[in-house]
Amino acid sequence: MAETVRIFALGGLDEDGNNLYVVEAGEDIIVMEAGSKYPDVSKPGIDLIIPNYTYLKENKDRVRAYIITHGHDDLFGALPFIYRDVPAPVYVSNATKVMIEAFTKKRNLDINYDFKVIEPTSKHLINGRTVRFFQTTHMMMASSGVAIKTEQGYIVYSGDYIVEYNQDPNYSHDLNALAKISEHKVLALLTESKGAERKGYTSPNHRLTPHFARPFQDAKGRIFVVVYDQSTYQLEEIINMARQHEKKIYFYDDNVREYFKRFQSIGALKIPRAYVVDKDDILRVRQSDLVILIMGQGDEVYRQIALIAAKEHEDKRIVLDPSDTFIVAAPPAYNFENFATQAIDDLYKTGVNVIKIGRRQLAPMHAAEEDIKMLLSLLKPKYYIPVTGDYKQMMANAKTAVSMRIGLNHNNIFLLENGNVVAFVDEKAKLSVVGPDVVAASELYIDGIGVGDTSSGVLDDRSTLSKDGVVVMGISIDKFKRQIVAGPDIQMRGFIFVRENDIVINELAKIYVEVVDRALKAPGKLDIELVSEEVEELVQRYLWRETRRHPMVLPLISSI
Repeated sequence: MAETVRIFALGGLDEDGNNLYVVEAGEDIIVMEAGSKYPDVSKPGIDLIIPNYTYLKENKDRVRAYIITHGHDDLFGALPFIYRDVPAPVYVSNATKVMIEAFTKKRNLDINYDFKVIEPTSKHLINGRTVRFFQTTHMMMASSGVAIKTEQGYIVYSGDYIVEYNQDPNYSHDLNALAKISEHKVLALLTESKGAERKGYTSPNHRLTPHFARPFQDAKGRIFVVVYDQSTYQLEEIINMARQHEKKIYFYDDNVREYFKRFQSIGALKIPRAYVVDKDDILRVRQSDLVILIMGQGDEVYRQIALIAAKEHEDKRIVLDPSDTFIVAAPPAYNFENFATQAIDDLYKTGVNVIKIGRRQLAPMHAAEEDIKMLLSLLKPKYYIPVTGDYKQMMANAKTAVSMRIGLNHNNIFLLENGNVVAFVDEKAKLSVVGPDVVAASELYIDGIGVGDTSSGVLDDRSTLSKDGVVVMGISIDKFKRQIVAGPDIQMRGFIFVRENDIVINELAKIYVEVVDRALKAPGKLDIELVSEEVEELVQRYLWRETRRHPMVLPLISSI
């Protein structure tokens, strides 16, 4: 009997980010991606969210490798935290290695990865098992898909991709490599779903260049360009456009300079010296010849925009002028759309010419319907598993597979949830959605460098603080004389303005003194914790009755 193969996700299904897919073949565990995602407003103080990797810790001796298909944090953001507990070789391209190292350094983590740098199209042995990489076209250079050989056939994972006949070696979709894999039996194909609802091909609707042509041609003053730093494809478009129009590029801050320095150290994102403006020379260049490049991750770019619009940014030599053109080519994610909208609104108020390139104009570089059909028609898998995206996108992906009429239907297409397991024995599949075979899958919160040590109670407290504020009440007692010796002192933050609410303050003080005094005069041992709970309850009731708000109440009783 051939080795048993199991496939499941610890994250990435029916969510945006957190991608982590596991292939078990016999005793080998190969982890494809180890991504993170960013919190929404319901999780104050949380920096990142990553998949719960308890299963990997429990089976760390079987983890043979991590495969990170390209340099986006939704694919590698969890790696620094997982790697500390479950080290194993990390197979990456040079560009992906650069991004992982920068991400790790930014979070002040000291991790010595065992990197295995690969070419985007190449073949390797992992614990004696053949693993083939095939280059794909995506917004980050040197992206790959991967095919893992098992005794029942190949498990192929598409990675993020689009079909584009691009001759640039950094963004070439390697159909020849895919064709070679198709000569072998493909047991299961896992394909990304983020663009599955779009008809046709993604290309050429992903290109910035058509949106830049007129602004670069017509601009009378400086051109500001805002993009995410995880799209080297777009950065190369901007560089080419600047060169075409004989404009010079100024890196907005040290983070942008460091970014280009890292990539240029591996021979990528090269810009001829004549087209780069040094930090000290920005005022020596004619404004109509200048492109100012602003980059960052997520809402960072909109914080930069907000600071520039408010004239609160660091580089005071850059002052917006009505002759400037400000191109924002960074469609915001759902969790910071409100903040992004406000930042853009503030930008309009400065009088500059704002050009906002949104999702309707700029398609994300993810496989649309025809891109998915291409992969399916070429590989003709026996089983099909849509991954990477929300449920609606995964469903659209599955429907596309059924429409191909290549033998895929509800019997051999699996729409999984995180933790569901598909096990293959002698090329027959068994799906587990409940019971002992299901793998525990949940989220871990990253708060600073702490992993999973932020409870739901802490989040509730932070939410209360952000909405209703806090009331801190202090009093000092002499436990031996059984009397109050100082206080009460009452401080409020984010609740009501103290000087205008003497009545409230006096009433809170009265409640505090009465409860503490009664407890001190009562016979027996004084239970400070019980007294604090009573004060908190009575104060909460009073404040709700008077203000219809529920601030956090912290009674502090010190004993001398």
